[in-house]
Amino acid sequence: MTSSAPLRWAVIGTGGIAKQFADDLRLSEAGELVAVGSRTAARAEAFAAEVGAPRAYGDQAAMLAADDVDAVYVATPHPAHHAGALAAIEAGKAVLVEKPFTINRREAEKLVAAARARGVFLMEAMWSRFLPHMVRIRELLAEGRLGDVRLAVAEHGVWFRHDPVHRMFDPALGGGALLDLGVYPVSFLSMVFGRPLSVTASTQFGDTGVDGQTAVIAKYEDGRQGVATSSMEAFLPNRASIAGTEARIDIDPWWYRPTSFTLTTRGGAAERYTFDVPGNGLRFQTEEVARCVRAGLLESPILTLEESCQIMGTMDEVRAQAGLRYPGE
Repeated sequence: MTSSAPLRWAVIGTGGIAKQFADDLRLSEAGELVAVGSRTAARAEAFAAEVGAPRAYGDQAAMLAADDVDAVYVATPHPAHHAGALAAIEAGKAVLVEKPFTINRREAEKLVAAARARGVFLMEAMWSRFLPHMVRIRELLAEGRLGDVRLAVAEHGVWFRHDPVHRMFDPALGGGALLDLGVYPVSFLSMVFGRPLSVTASTQFGDTGVDGQTAVIAKYEDGRQGVATSSMEAFLPNRASIAGTEARIDIDPWWYRPTSFTLTTRGGAAERYTFDVPGNGLRFQTEEVARCVRAGLLESPILTLEESCQIMGTMDEVRAQAGLRYPGE
């Protein structure tokens, strides 16, 4: 690709997040959708017609071999992230892997090693990290506006009707609250504080063997703390806050989507930050991929591969405390 040409994307997977990705890609000049792939040609063709992709593939290898595909977005169920991303890496494509990066840290580290050996770009699709309000929050933190940051709290709770065959309830598909929902607040804590010294988890299991609710308390240097709550049994307010000695940031619901926030000083003065963001907000991560690829980078400095691996390591520790394992691990 040239420095001005849009990144040409192929999508593996045809679920809801893939649809949102395709819709938002239309809002960006940095990328365009050229192909979609699925396990069956019929499903690929139906999805391509729905999102306006020019080509559909029931053969993943053929899609990855296409010369006019620059980057691949892996949007399959969690257990298939590793295989799909690895195939794209081996084909020499830039790769964006839907969160959670993989099922566990071991798989994540294998992907990172493969991408570095092949010399291709790789990033976890934690799209909330690149939203305008998150960019501004990081700037405020870097400026020291909150003083000494002592506590961060984030929650992600979405109620799902009980259905044993739905992916959220299926252990074979990496179901449960933690991997699908909890990865957002765990990643948020990582953005604020980095790697925790330790984590303490409380998990409640459902009748299919996956977690219905998981709460995590993370401990950091100098007594700093983070709390991450996830539930697929309760519809939570879905707020997040970062509190320091001088001020506090309160992010509006739903904090991981395009939204606004308020900075309140210890003296009570409030500053309101609002953002006009068309679409679902997924386009910003694609623009980061395009920026990095054009600059010859193999990872994003905003969400490094080491951080994605570290987040998976935190999730592994939470699952180990709970006794939550997935088939094949």
